[in-house]
Amino acid sequence: MATATQWIEGARPRTLPNAIAPVVVAIGAAAAMADTGAAAAMADTTVTWWKAPVALLVSLALIVGVNYSNDYSDGIRGTDDERVGPLRLVGSGAASPGSVRTAAVVCFAIAAVAGLVLAVTTAWWLVVVGAVCIAGAWFYTGGTKPYGYSGFGEIAVFVFFGLVAVCGTQFVLTDRVDLTGLACAIAVGSFSSAVLVANNIRDIPSDTESGKITLAVRLGDPRSRGLHAALLAVPFVVSVALVLQTPWSLLGLVAFPLAWKANAPVRARAHGLALIPALRDTGLAMLVWSVATAVGLILG
Repeated sequence: MATATQWIEGARPRTLPNAIAPVVVAIGAAAAMADTGAAAAMADTTVTWWKAPVALLVSLALIVGVNYSNDYSDGIRGTDDERVGPLRLVGSGAASPGSVRTAAVVCFAIAAVAGLVLAVTTAWWLVVVGAVCIAGAWFYTGGTKPYGYSGFGEIAVFVFFGLVAVCGTQFVLTDRVDLTGLACAIAVGSFSSAVLVANNIRDIPSDTESGKITLAVRLGDPRSRGLHAALLAVPFVVSVALVLQTPWSLLGLVAFPLAWKANAPVRARAHGLALIPALRDTGLAMLVWSVATAVGLILG
């Protein structure tokens, strides 16, 4: 039986910035919307603040759920047999496949209940969005034809932890989404995709051998490293573009040194375990950018 420490490690806590960052920056976008003259003209835009922690719970439960789901699905397929990286519960034999699958289902259930609270108090069609998110989380590596094994993982991460997470949070807080929220969603989606790209560059040898055709496997090592750098550049372009909203958006540039550090192992052609700092620092850069940008939007 896996220990509590192993279960925590299996949840992959280093990926939590992917869940926290979109909610944080969406709060900033929502506050900015509520404070603009344009929003005032749109019939009293106000922010329903109590929904923010509920949205955060949905996001956190989904990412832990997808991590356990991936652990289960990759484990029973044998994809993790020669894995280089953090502990996988099923692949290492630390936990049974059934127990890891149950953990994933519990997390998805928590996300579903919290999401239902938001849907009931905001818009019922959010139930459909939530169902699609849970299905996307499961079929990333689950099912007979997982899309994560066909090179669509980065696109899914961009959509779910970028566009849906940021715009969805802004919508439940204000009942609206504006261009500022969309720009922030593109930035966070790019960061999240960069985290996955770094992960998949590390796993190119084992994924190729196991038949897991990720985007990194399709593009090859050199072009995947270039993609990581390009994705990391997008949020800072967004920071400059958001000057049209407020000059305070440039606070997001404080995350640039972290992004540069995150890309260092990638551009240095590091392999295997040496790429793990790239995952960690990419997530940290995303979180710092989101907090700084949210503060900038609120100050503006």
